[in-house]
Amino acid sequence: MRRAVTVTVAAGAVLASGAFASQAQAAAPPAPKIVAKGGYVMNNGTGATLFTKAADTRLATGSTTKIMTAKVVLSQKNLNLDSKVTIQKAYSDYIVSKSASSARLIVGDKVTVRQLLYGLMLPSGCDAAYALADKFGTGSTREARVKSFIGKMNTTAKDLGLKNTRFDSFDGIGNGSNYSTPRDLTKIASSTMKNSTFRTIVKTKSTRQKVTTKSGGYRYMDWTNTNKLLGSYSGAIGVKTGSGPQAKYCLVFAATRNGKTVIGTVLASTSEANRTADAKKLMDYGFKK
Repeated sequence: MRRAVTVTVAAGAVLASGAFASQAQAAAPPAPKIVAKGGYVMNNGTGATLFTKAADTRLATGSTTKIMTAKVVLSQKNLNLDSKVTIQKAYSDYIVSKSASSARLIVGDKVTVRQLLYGLMLPSGCDAAYALADKFGTGSTREARVKSFIGKMNTTAKDLGLKNTRFDSFDGIGNGSNYSTPRDLTKIASSTMKNSTFRTIVKTKSTRQKVTTKSGGYRYMDWTNTNKLLGSYSGAIGVKTGSGPQAKYCLVFAATRNGKTVIGTVLASTSEANRTADAKKLMDYGFKK
C-alpha cells in the first residue's frame, strides 16, 4: 500500500512540474508577424537580440542611411556645432534633379552645423546631407569632398565590424550599391544614440530654427519629423524613416520604458502605415521579452 502511495505522489510531482513548464512557455510572447522583408530588434542596454527576420539580408536603406551621415559628422574632432555653412546652388540643384526630400534650404543662407543636422534628420533633407558631406569631406573640389565623406561612412561601418553594409551616397539615394541589413542598421543607430546631440535631435517632433540670410537678415525654418512614432508610441525616442523605389518603406526605431530601451529596424515594408505598425509590434514584443 505504501509503495502505491509513493508512486501516486511521484506521478503528481511530474504532472505539477509539467504544468509549471507549460505556464513558463505560455509566458513567452509569440514572435510577431511583420510585413517588412527584414526586421531586427535588440535590447540597447545589453545588446541581446530579441527578434530577427532576414536580419542579415542586404537591402536598400533609403534615408535611414542618414543616421550614418550624422554619425560621421558628430564623430569629427573638435566639432563646432555652431559653425556656419553657406548653402550652395549645387545643393538645391541636386534636390531638383533627384526629386529628393528637402529641408528647403535657400541658396546663400548661412546655416549652422547643428541646424543642418536637424534638417537632415527631421524632414530628411537631402540638401542638408549634401551640405554636410561637402563641409566635412576633404579635397579641393566638391566632388572630391563628397567622395571622401562617403569613404568616411564606409570606414565607420568597418570600424563597427559591419560586414553587410556599404554606402555609395550621403543620403540613401544610391548609385547601385548602397545597402545594409536590419541588424547592421540597428547597430549603427545604437552607436550613434550614444551621442547626446543626436539623441536630442531624433526625439524632436518639430523645430523652428532661425537662420541667417544672404543679405545678413534672418528667416525661420520650420521642420517636422517624418517619424510618426514620436508622440504616438509611448516611450518613443527616435530614430529615422526611409523610403524609395528600391528601399520601399524603412524605419529605424527606438523606445524606452521603465529603464529598458529597445532599438531596431524594419526594411522593405509595403507602406508608411505598415512600417509604423511593424515597428510598434516589434517594440511591444521587445518590451515583453
